[in-house]
Amino acid sequence: MEPTTGLILRRITQTELSVSAHKLATFILDGISWKEGYNGLPRGTAAFTLSALAEKVGVSRQYLSVLLNELETSELQLVRHKPHGKYAPWLFRFTAFDREEEPRDVESGGRDTSLYKENTNKTIFLGQININEKSNVFQTCWAELIKAAKTALPCWNVDTQVIWERFLAFNRARGNDEVPAGFLLGFMRRWRNSPGEVPRQITTPAPEKPLDPRERELLAQIAAAPSINRQFHASDLCRAIGQAAYDARVFDVIKRFACPKFTATLAVHGQAVLAGEISR
Repeated sequence: MEPTTGLILRRITQTELSVSAHKLATFILDGISWKEGYNGLPRGTAAFTLSALAEKVGVSRQYLSVLLNELETSELQLVRHKPHGKYAPWLFRFTAFDREEEPRDVESGGRDTSLYKENTNKTIFLGQININEKSNVFQTCWAELIKAAKTALPCWNVDTQVIWERFLAFNRARGNDEVPAGFLLGFMRRWRNSPGEVPRQITTPAPEKPLDPRERELLAQIAAAPSINRQFHASDLCRAIGQAAYDARVFDVIKRFACPKFTATLAVHGQAVLAGEISR
């Protein structure tokens, strides 16, 4: 079956996550491309920089890494990678839906995807491009398509006019008078800087605010926690110290650090690993 916005949203609400992780998953879902090539992304993929994502969710970059780890180890199985270089956006995908067959009673109907069947919601390169067309891309119908498609491509930080001029020059040098519009998208996907071209200046983000000692302590405990199969580690610790003591430790971490229950659970597991009560 084909995953849809409604299907993934239902799974997000049914998955045991902290409130912030639910919010983060919803933002990622909102940016997912449901049509191959929409915004220049592979189908089922969303693109964000970590700083932009942290700003949307309203958390620090350090806490964002905790939330991403929570989604990665959850039933949603979020994965992320950065195929286009250091300064390009990260690509995100919920892989739980790649191989899974959902029960029929939670499968979305055709109306779930109606939004993406409208041409106005697609980045589709159709028709022919006249290479002798206007040199100002903003006087053509291609400017908005280029701006939308370049988001997750190697030319993501290149001016739309520069992409257009380079594309025209590339085809004129090969004697092309007219080419399919899809050639423009392919040209953008294979973008390379010209020899001797001065790289565009990239603003270095301001240094992040140093962590306070309590937050540093919490992150150190979480880093020591065995994040994979955490349910088994919770069971091991409960057998070692008892359920009541386990719950008390979680509550104490929540109260001390003002953090969600999931984060507190990881911190408790990290404490136990450091104390030798359970193995990593």
